[in-house]
Amino acid sequence: MTAIMQLISDPAAWAALLTLVVLEVVLGIDNLVFISVLTNKLPAERQRGVRRLGIGLALGLRLLLLSAIAWITRLTATVIDLGLRGPLDTHGEPSFSTDFSWRDLILIAGGVFLLWKATQEIHHNLDAPGGEKGAAGVATITVGAALIQILALDMVFSIDSILTAVGMTDDLPIMMAAVVIAVGVMLLAADPLARFIARHPSVVMLALAFLLMIGLVLVADGFGVHIPKGYIYTAMAFSVAVEALNLLARRRRAAG
Repeated sequence: MTAIMQLISDPAAWAALLTLVVLEVVLGIDNLVFISVLTNKLPAERQRGVRRLGIGLALGLRLLLLSAIAWITRLTATVIDLGLRGPLDTHGEPSFSTDFSWRDLILIAGGVFLLWKATQEIHHNLDAPGGEKGAAGVATITVGAALIQILALDMVFSIDSILTAVGMTDDLPIMMAAVVIAVGVMLLAADPLARFIARHPSVVMLALAFLLMIGLVLVADGFGVHIPKGYIYTAMAFSVAVEALNLLARRRRAAG
């Protein structure tokens, strides 16, 4: 209790908490987009409950992994080394490597899954009449299948989230508080985001394109090719801004 009170009265702890919350929310966007796209394929009456359960599972996984933080930090130790290295970059580091830790293998598996899932969903939307099957509450997936897929991606994003938190602070209470706050923000944003995606078919394609990009980034990260996250989220923000202008233009044409 004394340690917690010291953290509360420490300005540096508050700064660390605020920074971690922002980072966790940003990292959680990928997870939230995936959950929104997937649950929109469920019957309308089940979507909200499954979304909340999926986000609840994300919170539970993050807190569970935080409690096993010593084990998580060991996931970065090399377990497989194929001995291949890419040419050196400007910093004298290999441009890619084939020495893999458990974290790398999990990221690669999660990235491949996202690439497969996003490609499958794009084909489904292109083949469906009007590109909107499933967006109007038509069930194209079972609740069990949705939860299994959400749980699998929750695990990938949770490990990445926890490793980011470990790199920012050593205080477990701060990390746990940041995770709880960030997941709370996800919970508040989940239903409005899912409804917005469901109403606008072009936004569905944009969200799936984001998932493709995120999957590629996860695979690249697993191979030691680190793409700055700032570039990724800047590209996403720019794409969202362009799509917002398109939606505004279509609304004005319809009204006029």
